[in-house]
Amino acid sequence: MRDSAPLVPTYEDVVYIVLNDFGELGRAYVETDEEEADEQTIVENIIAGVYSAPLRVVAFNTALDWSHDVTKTVAVGVLRLALAKGYISKPGREFVERVLGEEVNISV
Repeated sequence: MRDSAPLVPTYEDVVYIVLNDFGELGRAYVETDEEEADEQTIVENIIAGVYSAPLRVVAFNTALDWSHDVTKTVAVGVLRLALAKGYISKPGREFVERVLGEEVNISV
């Protein structure tokens, strides 16, 4: 029987984190505020160029005990929203082109 609380809190929400390439400093998952760890915010941040070189997006839910690589799904979301907005940052464009393998014709 467990006498203490678990080390990892259980939340009902899905959390999204971004693996970014920091060049010579290496790769790391970007620290993200709890309120901004949702798919929509991550998509908007990639479009805006918040991440210098996003490589991968991982989603997880500790309450349901799962994690998934959602990079392709997020790249599709980035492309759709960027087309609607008519804008995408250079790092966002590079992310979509690398993940989806197609050229993005939206102004930077």
